[in-house]
Amino acid sequence: MSIPLAELRARREAFKAKMQSDSVAVFAAGHEVTRSNDTEYPFRQDSDFYYLTGINEAEAVLVLIPGQADSDLLFTLPRDAEQEVWHGRRLGVDKAKQLSAVDACYPLPELNEKLLPLLSANSAVYWSATPGDKFKAQQQDWLSQLHNNRKLKAPVTQHDSHSIVHEQRLFKSTYEQQVMRESAAIAVVAHKRAMHYTAAGKYEYQVAAELHHEFALHGALHPAYGTICGSGDNACILHYTSNLSRLQDGDLLLIDAGCEYQGYASDITRTFPVNGRFTEAQKRMYNWVLKAQRAALEEIKPGATLPGAYKVAASILTEGLIDLGVLKGSLADNLKDMTYRPYFMHGLGHWLGLDVHDVGNYQQDGKPRPLQEGMVLTIEPGLYIPTDTPCAEEYRGVGIRIEDDILVTADGYQNLTAALPVTTDDIEALMAGKA
Repeated sequence: MSIPLAELRARREAFKAKMQSDSVAVFAAGHEVTRSNDTEYPFRQDSDFYYLTGINEAEAVLVLIPGQADSDLLFTLPRDAEQEVWHGRRLGVDKAKQLSAVDACYPLPELNEKLLPLLSANSAVYWSATPGDKFKAQQQDWLSQLHNNRKLKAPVTQHDSHSIVHEQRLFKSTYEQQVMRESAAIAVVAHKRAMHYTAAGKYEYQVAAELHHEFALHGALHPAYGTICGSGDNACILHYTSNLSRLQDGDLLLIDAGCEYQGYASDITRTFPVNGRFTEAQKRMYNWVLKAQRAALEEIKPGATLPGAYKVAASILTEGLIDLGVLKGSLADNLKDMTYRPYFMHGLGHWLGLDVHDVGNYQQDGKPRPLQEGMVLTIEPGLYIPTDTPCAEEYRGVGIRIEDDILVTADGYQNLTAALPVTTDDIEALMAGKA
């Protein structure tokens, strides 16, 4: 499935509508990254570039010039039989133009010749590069060429394109919502497979391999991020990705995993017993996290804010920590002193889209940003009790997180990952082969 051409055009038109007059925007594709001698990491396109072009090839450049007849220009690597024998087929100019619906497409070697006059003829330029990016050096080279050429002049003003395109990406179109539903559905199936596979004696990396295989079976060729399979007290490490420990009978396993499908990420976390049965203590702690998530979800609707939902979840988790004997004193005092933070140290969620931690401001005019229809975010409360915590031993070294992918709708929300069991009874039934 490729991005509809009309949608690609509309995205670029929306960007150009936000540009100042007499300006040009330059977006760079991603680059191949060396892994070790003569080998590269799998290529992953720059998300902004993919959003505007639908092109999944390295080294390309998109140029936008509002008000010009040919206002969308793409520069790509030309076909090269010798290079393609070694590194794979290139799109070439004609195919890239067809897939991106730009006005004109040129071989990449012609970029300097065509771009420098465009930069000189406009008073402002929008760049897409970030500090340290390879493209940043290219920008400086172009500006130097303009400054050193008496017949040309450099743009007076330079803008960061991110403030415009990231605002666009925050609101998912009907097409994007459908792709994200599919990404979520694939991740749900993979998590179910991992639950079925899990047993004492197996290794965390073996469980991760089950997830990745299921992703690929459905056309999601890569995880959206480093898969987390943390058993026992490894679950108390938020970004635990080594996945080397052996699963122990009686422990919980926290899996935080999602796939990348057609460029869009899913992101799910479930925590479940290695042997298929929660202990009473595990169930008690788990249900506090689940209660917090459900209460936070009820806050999700247009006009609400993520900090508002966080406050609701934090209150319930703090109540749970008191119930479990981890915290002492009143709920009000603990909330005031934020004594829950060592056990719930992260936020409640994040935007989700082409990036797993997707782009878009969380504040607007210095205040928490109200949620709006079309936004997609995660809701993921958790509790993590370090092994040295002065509390009942049955809670020490236990980490529990529950995470789902949420679309904000006109009157509330839709849980895109609701098909994955989340209650203790439903998880036990699935692991017993009854669901």
